[in-house]
Amino acid sequence: MASGIPGLRGAEHIGFTVPDIDQAEHFFVNVIGCERVYSQGPFERDDDWMSTHLGVHPRTVIRELRFYRCAFGTNFEVFQYQPADGAAPQPRNSDIGGHHIAFYVDDFDSALSHLREQGVEIMGEPTVARGASAGQRWVYFRSPWGMQFELVSFPDGKAYERDSRVILWNPTRPGE
Repeated sequence: MASGIPGLRGAEHIGFTVPDIDQAEHFFVNVIGCERVYSQGPFERDDDWMSTHLGVHPRTVIRELRFYRCAFGTNFEVFQYQPADGAAPQPRNSDIGGHHIAFYVDDFDSALSHLREQGVEIMGEPTVARGASAGQRWVYFRSPWGMQFELVSFPDGKAYERDSRVILWNPTRPGE
């Protein structure tokens, strides 16, 4: 018997919340290069729908959500909430729920220069990976609201690929 979700194709979108959706749009469209597809909202309920379906305070309002397409990668669903019970601080990578989103680029140095020219905070210097990830260069950077992202590139593949039965999905070869 097969395990997992029947018919699984992959991640269709990643959803996250930002404090200012217009600031986020500027970042995703003008700095990263995503395309805005559509927006919706506001959404407000006077029953328990928000709590039951989204796990938030029942009187929380979604002021707006916007969908973006990002090149060959996944889509982003970006929310701006008006939380009825206050907002929690953004988790660090080491916190439960901590996260980052990595953008694969063909030309790492050109992409890094672009981010610097845009005034984006780069977190340290690029790292040359070792071990199973050898062949990869990466660096973290922050959005204007502090969310962590990563630039990553491995144009000649990663070391693990030589001996692995399964290869990680790669946006340069989306059909594989």
